[in-house]
Amino acid sequence: MASHRRPKQPNRARVTVLTATAAAAVALTSQTAQADPKPTKNEVKAKVDKLYEEAEKATEKLNGAKEQQGKLQKQIDTLQDKVARGQDGLNELRDALGSVASAQYRSGGMDPALQLFLSSDPDDYLDQASALDQIGSKQAEAISDIQAKQRTLAQQRKEAQEKLGDLADTREQLASKKREVQGKLNEAQRLLNSLTAQERAELKRAEQQRADRAEERAKLTPPGKPQAGQGESAAKPASGRVSSAYAAAQSKIGTPYVYGASGPNSFDCSGFTSWAFAQADVSIPRTSQAQATIGTRINSQSDLQVGDLVFFYSDLHHVGFYAGNGQILHSPRTGAVVRYESINNMPYMFGVRV
Repeated sequence: MASHRRPKQPNRARVTVLTATAAAAVALTSQTAQADPKPTKNEVKAKVDKLYEEAEKATEKLNGAKEQQGKLQKQIDTLQDKVARGQDGLNELRDALGSVASAQYRSGGMDPALQLFLSSDPDDYLDQASALDQIGSKQAEAISDIQAKQRTLAQQRKEAQEKLGDLADTREQLASKKREVQGKLNEAQRLLNSLTAQERAELKRAEQQRADRAEERAKLTPPGKPQAGQGESAAKPASGRVSSAYAAAQSKIGTPYVYGASGPNSFDCSGFTSWAFAQADVSIPRTSQAQATIGTRINSQSDLQVGDLVFFYSDLHHVGFYAGNGQILHSPRTGAVVRYESINNMPYMFGVRV
């Protein structure tokens, strides 16, 4: 017979506990949501600016690795060329010595030393050749030349092998820095995408307005003329090759920043300055840190002249041109273009007059 017993009702205390637990969970979720609100437009901008700065810092290290890769490749090519030419020279010496041996054989006898040299292990002979007094003076000189060339070839092959190892390490470093830069740029883009279209437009508009004001300020006071109301001396005009480089830089206003780019259609910060000087037939290093070591150092902003290189941040990972009246001309960061900006927007370290 089937049982018709009524199911057991839940205990009142148990219901109370479950209800309280659920309420606590809802409250905790609500508190968590309140504790982690959506960042404001200004907070996003601050985080994005920080990521862009870190990306630029990594970019200059990437540029340094690329420059080192190019130098290593040239050194390897030179060494390998020397090895190839040295091997040809060694083969010629051996052929010449072989001809002497053939002539001696045809004449009715071969020097024992040459028999040893032309055996299956001539290198063993070369180690002993200096101790053999049976050989003629010309043959001794030829073998001495062969020994010297063999030693040189061995050293050049070793150097080339070491450079190849350095090159492999540099390529790994390049790949690592590229991933680092791209990761920071992707994170910055993710943050920007969290804003509304209107917020992104407002940020872009504000940035353009700052750039416009900086450009007007750079053109406000002619170079060399004191600024009204300011005690500091105004920037003097650049001359000669510096003037040509600065003019080339001005011609690229509006050109986009691209990390690792050195022109003419896109630039990073040091790619921009090195490209501009190249247009004036002046070769300067590729990275900002290396550019900081050339020319005459200018510590005070009041002593800067138009066209001087200016460096920012303690590790010198950013560089631009001084534009006069407290402004700089530079390629700022991803998402921006070559433009004027206040020198006070970044921590100024010093200038360099090329």
